[in-house]
This record gives sequence, structure tokens and C-alpha cells, in this order.
Amino acid sequence: MTLLSSRLFPSPSVNHRPPAQSTTTRHLPWIKLTRTNDTVRFLCSPAIIKPVIRLDERFVARFVVPENAQDLIHNGGATIGVLGGAYALVFAFDDFTRKNILNQGLSRKLVHILSGLLFLVSWPIFSNSPKARYFAAFVPLVNFLRLLVNGLSLTSDQGLIKSVTRKGDPKELLRGPLYYVVILMLCAVVFWRDSPIGVVSLAMMCGGDGVADIIGRRYGSMKIPYNQKKSWAGSISMLIFGFLVSIGMLYYYSALGHVQFDWWNIVPRVALVSIVATVVESLPITDVVDDNISVPLATIAVAFFTFHH
Repeated sequence: MTLLSSRLFPSPSVNHRPPAQSTTTRHLPWIKLTRTNDTVRFLCSPAIIKPVIRLDERFVARFVVPENAQDLIHNGGATIGVLGGAYALVFAFDDFTRKNILNQGLSRKLVHILSGLLFLVSWPIFSNSPKARYFAAFVPLVNFLRLLVNGLSLTSDQGLIKSVTRKGDPKELLRGPLYYVVILMLCAVVFWRDSPIGVVSLAMMCGGDGVADIIGRRYGSMKIPYNQKKSWAGSISMLIFGFLVSIGMLYYYSALGHVQFDWWNIVPRVALVSIVATVVESLPITDVVDDNISVPLATIAVAFFTFHH
């Protein structure tokens, strides 16, 4: 081949083709290449690239618990816990009675005091949902049904009968104890924890009236002139303990942020409610209206008028 032909028709063996781009880099558009004296250098190493992974929202939603379900789980668990505590309390005092650690009368009154106050203390365990009050009211509702079937002798729970009756008669369950759980349900559903009315009413019924019976039976030799079944010691103890328990419960709910008070105004009003409740409890109307009805209803009426004015 002549020199001219070699110039016009260069041989493939001496034809300088650009180096083929690697299949790896050819299909990776985010990698930029630079050439320096036929040397390829990566400006961005693929080893440190972290691809963004987007999860399907429908896939993620399967593992997110709806707010309503969370509220249901919260209140359901609280209901089971409080109900279990109520049964444990009655069972414990029944056991104390059987072992002669406590006599039946004292055991009955301690159940009267503690069951209501512990129920009142348990309200903040429930959620902030407006429906939470109905979950709380379910606890005394179960006890209402339990008292009803035993009082009608449809079944016989001797432990329950001994713990909450005076003489061991199942029919007693249909009076004072049944009214007691009705008031618990009423205060939970109507007033709940954002109103001082229900709190003070239960405090007077459980703390005040319960302590009055215990002190009155032990130290009640001096009877009230207009009611020989009541004593000065019992009425005074109801006034003092009812007032202190009411203030303590209001402070408890205030500390948790459910209610806020001007204490200079609320203390004398609670004192007035305690005096009225004590007077009502001392009246000779027990044969007509049970204390578990008269005391809380009078407390609700006076507290409603006092706290709103």
C-alpha cells in the first residue's frame, strides 16, 4: 500500500476508537466521568450512593393503630383493672371476716368507705375521651347486677352477703348497697372528673357517712335529741372527715389538672356542703329514705347551687 493510500484508507489495526463505556457506568446516569490522559476517574463513587426507598402508604397504614382503637384499648384496660381491684377489695375483707380478723359490721363499713373512694381515685386512669365516663360507670354497673341477682336469690355469694349486709340477709343487698352503686354510676356519668359536684358527693357519702357509723357505734353514747339512733360523735366525725376527704379529693383532681379552683372561695363552700350533708344524715328519716340516697342527693343539690353561685 502506498503512502497515499494509507493516508486515505487507514487500516483498522491502527484506527484509534474511543474506549467503550463500561456497561456498569453506561446505565448509571448519576455517575459523572472525567478523562485525564485516558484515565477514567469517578467523581461520585457508586459505593457511597444510598438509594431512596419509598414505602407504600397502604403498607404502612396496616401497622398504624387508629385513634379510636387506641382509646378503646386504653379505657377497656382501665375498666378491667378497676373491676379487678373492686373484686379483690371485697374478697380481701370477706377473708378478714372469715378469719375473725374483723367483725362483720366493721368489714361492711370499711368496704363502704374504700370501694367508693378507690373508685373515685381511679377516674384519672381513664382517657380524656368524653366516652371514658361510660367505661368507668361499667364497674358499678357490674356490681349492681351482682347485687341484684344475689338479692333476688337467683344465686348465692356468701362472701358478698357477709361483706356488705348487716344481718346476713340477701334482701339487704337490694336496699343500701344497691343505692350505693347507683349513686356511683350517677356521679360518674353525669358529673365525671371535671366537676367538683360529683367528687364532693361521693366523698361525703363514702368518707363522711362511712366514718360516722364507725365512730358513732364506738363512741356514740350521747344521742342527738331529735334522733336517738344518731349520736353527736358520729355527726361530728362525719362533718370533719367528710370535709377533709372532700378537700383532699378536690386537691387530687386539681393537681392532675382536671379542675382548677380559687381555694379561698372553694373551702368555705365545701364546709357549707359538709354541714348540710351532716344535718341530713342526722335526721330521723332512715326508715323512709336510706342514707345512701338522702346524703348524696342532698350533697348534689347544695353543691350544685353553691358551686355555681
